[in-house]
Amino acid sequence: MTISKLEQLKNMTTIVADTGDIQSIQQYKPTDATTNPSLIFQAAQMDEYQDIVAAAINQGKGNLENILDLLSVRFGVEILKTVPGRVSTEVDARLSFDTQATIDKARELIQMYQDSGIDKKRILIKIASTWEGIKAAEVLEKEGICCNLTLLFSKAQAIACADAGITLISPFVGRILDWYKKAEGKDSYLPAEDPGVVSVQSIYNYYKKFNFKTVVMGASFRNTAEVIELAGCDLLTIAPKWLEELQSSTGTVEHKLSTERALSLEIEKIDMNENTFRWMMNEDPMATEKLSEGIRNFAKDLVKLEQFISSKM
Repeated sequence: MTISKLEQLKNMTTIVADTGDIQSIQQYKPTDATTNPSLIFQAAQMDEYQDIVAAAINQGKGNLENILDLLSVRFGVEILKTVPGRVSTEVDARLSFDTQATIDKARELIQMYQDSGIDKKRILIKIASTWEGIKAAEVLEKEGICCNLTLLFSKAQAIACADAGITLISPFVGRILDWYKKAEGKDSYLPAEDPGVVSVQSIYNYYKKFNFKTVVMGASFRNTAEVIELAGCDLLTIAPKWLEELQSSTGTVEHKLSTERALSLEIEKIDMNENTFRWMMNEDPMATEKLSEGIRNFAKDLVKLEQFISSKM
C-alpha cells in the first residue's frame, strides 16, 4: 500500500491544521488546529458557519469586543470537537505592545472556554512575539495558561520565548521567504536553502541543543517543499491546500530534524535580556519588518471582522 507524504509526516511531526474551516479539519484529521483573525474572518463569511456567528452576536448582547471574543471561542469549541489535541486562539493584535492588556484578554478568553466546558489545557493563547507579548506570556504560563507565540521571525524572539518558559512558538517560514525573495531579487530558492526553512532549523537546533521545553511549530508555508524540509520538527501547522497536496503525493519523506542531530552541533548560547533582544531585532530588518507588517495585517482583518459583525447586528 502506498503511503502519502502527509501520513509519513504524521509519523515524524505533529500535524496542525492552519484554518478556521471545520470541514477542512475533519477531512485531514490533524492533531491540533490554529486560528488567527484572518482565518476567523474568512470562516465567518461562509454560509455553513452563520449559526456560529449568530450565536456569538446573540450572546454578546451588543458589545462588539465581547462578540469578537465569543466568535473566536465558539469556532475554537467547534474545532475541538474534531481534533484530539489543542486549538490556538489569538489575542487582539492591537494589544501587541501592551503587556497587561494582553494578560487580561488572555484570561478572558480562557474563562470563556471554561464557561463552555473546555479545559484550559486544550487551549493555546496566541500572542505576537513582541517583547511585551513575550513578557505577558511569561506571566500567563506561570498561571497554567499555555501560549503560542506567533509572528516569530528571528532567533532573538525564539530565545526570549524559551527563556520565558513559553509552551510553543510559531516561526513563519513563508513570510521569511517572501522578504528574502524581494530583498535579493530572486524568484525561488532550493528547498534546503530556503531562508525560512533555514531559520526554523536553526531555532529547532538551538532549543534541542540546550534542552529548552518550548516546542517549535513551523507555520506560514508557501509550498510543500518547505514542509518536507522540516520533517521532524515538533509541530507543523499547514493550510488546507498544502494538506491536500501532501495527502495526494507519494514518495519518501526523509526525517530532517532530530534532537540527536542538534546535540551534535556546535552552537553558541546567547544570554537574552530586553536590551539584547531589541538590539538583535534592530540588526535584523527582515524580522523587524515582518513582525510589524504581521501585526498591522492582523489588526486590519480584525477591523474587517468588526465591520462584518456590525452589519449583522
